[in-house]
Amino acid sequence: MHIEIQRNADMSITNQIYHSVLDQIRSDFLEEGSPLPSVRKLSKQLGVSLVTVVKAYQKLEQDGFITSVQGKGTFIKKTKKEVVEGKKGSSSYDWQLSVEDYLPRSQFARFHQVPEKIHLSSSMIDPGLLPNRYLEQEIHRMLSKNPRVLSKYGEIQGDKALRQAMVEYLQKMNLSTDPENILVTSGSQQGIDLIARTFVGPGDVVVMEAPTYPGAIDVFRGRGATILTVPVDSEGMRVDLLHHLCDKYKPKIIYTVPTFHNPTGALMPTKRRREILEIAESTQSLVIEDDPCSEIYFDRKPPAAMKSLDKEGHVIYLKGLSKILAPGCRIGILAASGSIFKRLLAAKANTDLGSPLLTQKAIIPFITSKRMMDHLKKLRIALKIRRDLVLDILSQHAPEEVSWFLPKGGLNIWLTLPSWMDTNHFLVETKKEQITFLPGAACYPADQENHHLRLSFSYMNEQPLTQGVTTICHLLQSAVYLKNKQGSSPHF
Repeated sequence: MHIEIQRNADMSITNQIYHSVLDQIRSDFLEEGSPLPSVRKLSKQLGVSLVTVVKAYQKLEQDGFITSVQGKGTFIKKTKKEVVEGKKGSSSYDWQLSVEDYLPRSQFARFHQVPEKIHLSSSMIDPGLLPNRYLEQEIHRMLSKNPRVLSKYGEIQGDKALRQAMVEYLQKMNLSTDPENILVTSGSQQGIDLIARTFVGPGDVVVMEAPTYPGAIDVFRGRGATILTVPVDSEGMRVDLLHHLCDKYKPKIIYTVPTFHNPTGALMPTKRRREILEIAESTQSLVIEDDPCSEIYFDRKPPAAMKSLDKEGHVIYLKGLSKILAPGCRIGILAASGSIFKRLLAAKANTDLGSPLLTQKAIIPFITSKRMMDHLKKLRIALKIRRDLVLDILSQHAPEEVSWFLPKGGLNIWLTLPSWMDTNHFLVETKKEQITFLPGAACYPADQENHHLRLSFSYMNEQPLTQGVTTICHLLQSAVYLKNKQGSSPHF
């Protein structure tokens, strides 16, 4: 079991050990009954005192995540609250537990594709709202004209025609760049990974929003970064607190989702985008501007990307096309400049020698046609209807102790429950009804807040969406009623 200790972090070493073990439990790296290192062994491994490890283990045991057996050791004990499907007995693969890995957490993957009937955990778009038939026809047409596309490698940087098409696409969003500064990636997730493996090493300071996109947390934690967090309000990352943080630390990277923030849906105004860029310029930091769905707005167009304000090459812009067009194609782009771009291109070459050519060629005719703009317009209408449906249900049926952000775009609604509720435990109850959501704790890089959850309204159509959200509200009502009646938290 690998635990990375950051001695200069604000979080105590005891809490770092606690959260590291908890992250690995919630990532399913540690199974029920798995042994933990002895207190003495772990203290020696980490170079910390016995007392520090004892305190971390005591806290884990108090919270029901581990159990100590006299004379035998300490073992993972996922509480009944957290165990839905458990493996019983031993298997011939038990020896694998002795093979050390360097993955501190991978929580997002657990909630990305799940078997529940009503899937509210991933911000994916209903396949019925995507141009599947048109893309199918384009692939057939392309292969009939040029069957050799299947026997060719694409350029490492990405197909030139696609890069040119993306330049024109971004210009419609008031972002100017050129094909030589665009790198085609296998989705935005690969873009985050390329940046992290190129520029982030153990102890480098990465500033992230709290909460934020869990897939990015997983990547930066995997690089051993010291992650510092800045809270989010209705206008995104709090710049006043970012200023204070950067006065004390020099961040290598500032990661932000300024447009329809994931998970809260917050929209950052131009003034705040400019202030973040000024901070990056003064600290010589890089800004990762992650833009998964700025096209999905319900009121008016969002402000231009932070990258459009960037004159000195501090911003690395990530734009995903998977969500809004074709998840199966896994196409995204990264826009940067100068030596930063050259180093990212080298990282892409080392990773996969380029994204698949077939999928790149397949989407070019669509994104360069009027069909793309028509598709986005229809998509905004359909998703606004679903967002409004969820908001209506919450207004009618959610307990008054529950609050939420009003997203002006994007795919999610962020709920805040009473502080005594733990949404990791609440998820077990909703799964009994075949309903899933994303627990808020997965969205926090450091000190986790357990009383939030993210509902994605974009994947299910109106009937299961209504059923799922209404059921969640009724379960919340029952929990609040029991708490008020009994004076103690419900046992789920």
